[in-house]
This record gives sequence, C-alpha cells and structure tokens, in this order.
Amino acid sequence: MDLLKQRFEEHMNRHPNLTWEDVEQRLTAQIRKVIANMEATGGEPDVVVFKDKIAYVDCCKESPKERRSLCFDEEARRKRKKNPPKSSVQEEAESIGIQLLSIQDYQDLQSLEEFDLKTSSWVATPDSIREKGGAVFMEKRYGTVFLYHNGADSYYASRGFRGYIEI
Repeated sequence: MDLLKQRFEEHMNRHPNLTWEDVEQRLTAQIRKVIANMEATGGEPDVVVFKDKIAYVDCCKESPKERRSLCFDEEARRKRKKNPPKSSVQEEAESIGIQLLSIQDYQDLQSLEEFDLKTSSWVATPDSIREKGGAVFMEKRYGTVFLYHNGADSYYASRGFRGYIEI
C-alpha cells in the first residue's frame, strides 16, 4: 500500500481531483489481489481517470517485461504449430485478473504521458478483425500514437500488453 500511495502522489496528472483517501476506500480485498498481480508482473499499476471509469492501469514506461513474447489469445497459440509461445495475452490477463486496454483507453493513457517508446502493447481487438485472424497493438513513436495489426499468432520480445481493473 505504501508503494501504491507513493506512486499515486508522484503522478497526480493521471488522476486529477482524486485523493488517496478516495482511492483507498475503493480497494476491496479482490482489487488489492489483482493490483498485487499487476505489480508482480512488472505493470507498475497506478490510478488513472478515464472518461468513463476510474481504474488501476499498468503505467510502466515500456510494456511489462514479464508479459512479452505472447501471441494474442489461446486460439492463436493452439493453432501455431511451429515455435508456439508459452501463453497468450488473453490467458495471462485472465490469470492476473485484468482487462486489456481498449484502443480508446490506450490513446487516453498516452494523452497523460508517454508510454511504449521502445516497445508495443497488444490492445483489445475488435471481433471483426479477430475473426479474420488478426489482432491489433499500439505504440508511441515520433510523438504520435500508432495502431497496427498483426496475425494473432505472432509474438515478439518487444510486444507485451497493458491492462486495468476498475475501482
């Protein structure tokens, strides 16, 4: 809790108009467990106020190191015959207890400060893209947030994922 409070106080731009007391009141035992999982996998969770929610979000500068080299979902992992990854983004997010950032969430996060300047992060993919075998990821380069696509079965050492849990 001390680390979360310190991070909260150091990054007030992520949650204007909130106090630590406001946040602390919302932290149920289950939410605390999920936040601990986020921290344990390198996410550096902090409170972020989005347009439609208040959430603990992975705020590490680069995509969490312990969450890289993963394809998008279990279906893609199972279909990959040659060199399948150990797991997938959706399986890992579920085990941590978080939701993937949406495209809009990722853009909103990037409006607060710069993330993923050297890495990229898978984001929630629209069904219309996933049904065709694709998935989407985002990163920030040249002062601009970019949205890209790849086959859902692809994975790279520099691509991970960010997630959140609403509080």
